[in-house]
Amino acid sequence: MRTFLGCNADFESASIVLFGAPFDSTTSYRPGARFAPDAMRSNSFGFETYSPRQGADLLDCSVQDGDDLELCFGDTAGALADIEAYAAGILGAGKLPFLIGGEHLVSLGAIRAAAKRHPDLHILHFDAHADLREEYLGAALSHAAVMRRAWELLGDGRIHQFGIRSGTREEFEWAGAHVDMSPFDLSGLDETLENLRDCPVYLTVDLDVLDPSVFPGTGTPEPGGVGYLELERALLRACKLNIVGADMVELSPVYDQSGASTAVACKLLRELLIALSAGRAKPADHR
Repeated sequence: MRTFLGCNADFESASIVLFGAPFDSTTSYRPGARFAPDAMRSNSFGFETYSPRQGADLLDCSVQDGDDLELCFGDTAGALADIEAYAAGILGAGKLPFLIGGEHLVSLGAIRAAAKRHPDLHILHFDAHADLREEYLGAALSHAAVMRRAWELLGDGRIHQFGIRSGTREEFEWAGAHVDMSPFDLSGLDETLENLRDCPVYLTVDLDVLDPSVFPGTGTPEPGGVGYLELERALLRACKLNIVGADMVELSPVYDQSGASTAVACKLLRELLIALSAGRAKPADHR
């Protein structure tokens, strides 16, 4: 089995379990996110395991790559149930699930598992899109509605959104009453992180929060996004919270044949895994 860079721990000793959810059946514009987990594993070996920014090495972290789930593209509810069950098993073993999508709807399965284990869960959401629609073309289970479904689990004031620059009029009006949205950029992040200091937090990163000049390989590119270093620095600060689950979604590698978008995703994932490993159980050596 091919694994993501340096993620060779066994399940028993791992503190983080990485797994892929190759599913994009509700993608509303350009499909292809199902190919992201495999592309990220393949391209990760072009990177060093060492992070000069953090002064730490992924080889010194205890991360298992649990491979991809086998998800039925024609059964959205069933796919979410499979993701939830797998994430619940990781959480039940006292480990942190880290999901690689796939479209953004796959996050809902892992969020459901985390919310059942942590009733006071908050979501820290980085994205170009609000994802707060009641439904999209009649489908309540859609990547365009994933945060609305998450709100139904958690209620008001528990979803904190950054970088949002696209959505319907109704989404933005609804957001004003129900979620904590910082539109257009990452303004207000430090205050939010301070407020969440004592809360269990699920971190979800839709990579289209990045400007398409940095990250064109995505299904729904939206100009006006943040730069790579701005996002990396923000996420490294966020990783100091009590993160109980995380995901990275919406890389569609086919739309960037240069491989640059996949490289961006790989490096950001390396940094997140190292940062999230800090403070967790000390791993054995998995070199």
